[in-house]
Amino acid sequence: MSVNEAPANVRLIGGEMLLWSDMSGIGGVTEWRGAALELIRRLVPPDGRVLLVGPHPQAVVDDVVARAGAAAVLVRSFPDARALGERHPELEVFCGRLEVLDVAEPYDLVLALDGLLRTHSAEAPASAWSESLAALAGLTKPGGRLVLVVRNDLGIDRFIEARPADRECGDDQWAPHGFDPSYPGGPAALDRGLESAGLSLQRCYAAYPDRQAPRSLLSREALAGELPEALTFPLSARESDRMLVADPLSLTRLVFRHGLGEELAPLWLAIATRPPHAEDDPVHPVELPLGLIEEGRSLYELTGHGTRPLPDGEERPIPAGRVVEEILVEACAREDVKTVRELLSALAEWLERSGEVSAATDSLVYDGERFAAVNPPAAPVAPQEPRVVLCRILWRFAVRLLAAGHHHPWPWPLEADQLTLTLCGMAERPCDHGDLDLARKLDAELGQPAELGEHAPTYRDLLGARDRLADQLTAALARISRLETKLSYRERELVRAKAKLRRTQRKATAYRRTLGYRLSRRLARPRKVARRVMRLLSG
Repeated sequence: MSVNEAPANVRLIGGEMLLWSDMSGIGGVTEWRGAALELIRRLVPPDGRVLLVGPHPQAVVDDVVARAGAAAVLVRSFPDARALGERHPELEVFCGRLEVLDVAEPYDLVLALDGLLRTHSAEAPASAWSESLAALAGLTKPGGRLVLVVRNDLGIDRFIEARPADRECGDDQWAPHGFDPSYPGGPAALDRGLESAGLSLQRCYAAYPDRQAPRSLLSREALAGELPEALTFPLSARESDRMLVADPLSLTRLVFRHGLGEELAPLWLAIATRPPHAEDDPVHPVELPLGLIEEGRSLYELTGHGTRPLPDGEERPIPAGRVVEEILVEACAREDVKTVRELLSALAEWLERSGEVSAATDSLVYDGERFAAVNPPAAPVAPQEPRVVLCRILWRFAVRLLAAGHHHPWPWPLEADQLTLTLCGMAERPCDHGDLDLARKLDAELGQPAELGEHAPTYRDLLGARDRLADQLTAALARISRLETKLSYRERELVRAKAKLRRTQRKATAYRRTLGYRLSRRLARPRKVARRVMRLLSG
């Protein structure tokens, strides 16, 4: 097959881009992982027809093709269409613009997990968002479902990302974004847009922590209540290849504390149905979860009373209390060494009693009396010595503390290892470098090891550190100025004292040279001799 020859299952419909690839890595296709795959598996009808609109990760396409009765995909890039056609000969591939797609029969499920921005072509002016949504609704069968992802222009990731949103070097940057009045600016606008397209919203999810690799889907119903810190704390982890303005942990925590989890979500994932025309168009029943949370290699479903490990785990309540890392960071910022010492001592005692190996400060909560793991490990871990487990926990905390640029009351440790040994001493469990080596080995065995150069401090952290150092320098310079003033005063006093001493010495020398002084000295000498003789005679 030649380079420009298309497989038999690829059809060009018009508006195709022959030399462009959306999967080249420049455009930033959203990397949907475990949470989205679990949701899609529940939505795919076993004997139904599924259409994927826009570029999707390879894992999503493979899973849909394997589960659906018949699958099709629409992409605008000809190289991407050829790759899909060669990888899946049974897949029907359309190459071109969304507006010109004409199919004989609509689909039971339409997936647009990349949104609608990449359904246009450079060969023609881009359609409005509402027009593209209407075209998607027309491709959905009555009684079928549409899964649509919308990027939030004011998501939390926009506030922490240093690069401007319109300078991402993406493949859709030939058309400026933000001038389409029909593009939804919030959850309410998204609901109105779906209703205008003749769709009925079934459930809307907020995707966290960012638009590049979402790991969690939280429904509107779950966000309406007050979510525990044990659930929201892991939703703010940052990726290592991003330029950050502010610490995403603190900003994301504020978002959830103020009840803005849906309004400021990086992405919205809406599941809508097209109302059936008659009883002959039944709706495929699906049990949609309240939320799906991916933590490492584990996947949890959010239920009404807690979380349940998938695929067949038992429901467990979400532990109450504050995250240990947050308590420690706050105490370090206040230089509250007493609180740090008491908390670390209590943590060491709990580890010795429970034998928990996989615990970490970012996965433990403390309610003032007891510790609890946010999500226990999916696989059992061999028991370890409590001193090594504590050393690993404190080493991970030291790495995260220094990487985020937080303040702490121990200015002399310049490395994570030195700070770890200091914290172990405060917990009354002294460790040495041998224990540190065992702790790092255990951290690597548990997966997702902490790296010493994991993250650079954000711009705001650097500005805060600069201002803090500037204040310290100003105070030091003021003290030096006061000491120099005092030293100058003391030096002037010393000069005056030396001058007075010299004058006194000169006066004494001049007095010794006078005639009266010399005569008195000579006359006084015989009297001294006679006085000595009288003392000798008197016995």
